[in-house]
Amino acid sequence: MNPEQKLFIPGPAGRLEAIVTCPEAPWRGLAVVAHPHPLHHGSMHNKIVYILSKAFHARQYLTVKFNFRGVGNSEGQYGAGQGEVEDVIAVTQAMRERYAAELGNTPLLLAGFSFGGGVQVHAAQQLNPQTLVLVAPSVERLHAPPVGTHARQVVIIQGDRDPIVPLQTVLNWAAPQKLPVTVVPGAEHFFHGKLGLLRDIVQQAC
Repeated sequence: MNPEQKLFIPGPAGRLEAIVTCPEAPWRGLAVVAHPHPLHHGSMHNKIVYILSKAFHARQYLTVKFNFRGVGNSEGQYGAGQGEVEDVIAVTQAMRERYAAELGNTPLLLAGFSFGGGVQVHAAQQLNPQTLVLVAPSVERLHAPPVGTHARQVVIIQGDRDPIVPLQTVLNWAAPQKLPVTVVPGAEHFFHGKLGLLRDIVQQAC
């Protein structure tokens, strides 16, 4: 089996461009990674999406990153958040069907950066992942609901110098839920100079 495959997945607004990376057996689970805001040059080729995907692959997850509707070669138009939640659900279901034999009953991991993080909190309400990994998640702008019982483990990683998703907005969302936040000192939104540390935190947590 080719470890990396480019494919198109049927989505609710048209086909979605994706890259799937298969680990060596046995597979630990399925990881679906969501990218930053489509209207601000976000795509599956974002470097933090790349780092997350590599980290999950190293931990034996079948990993899929994809372009939301209207991005790259994905069909459709920007869905104001709700459409992108539908995209995540479609991709997850397609991967579970395509790799049913290899995945079996292994757990689901949802991960996202920035806008993608906010989207994944919404998607978790329906998909109930075992693990939710959020890097600088836009929980305030996307009106992210509480995670509640929809994920067993929530990993939140945030820089303290982020001007796009301020640390306080993430703390305001996480604190009432008693969710811990890993704060990376000196890190801004794109974790310049901190990507190795980000990868290590994710791998240790997952």
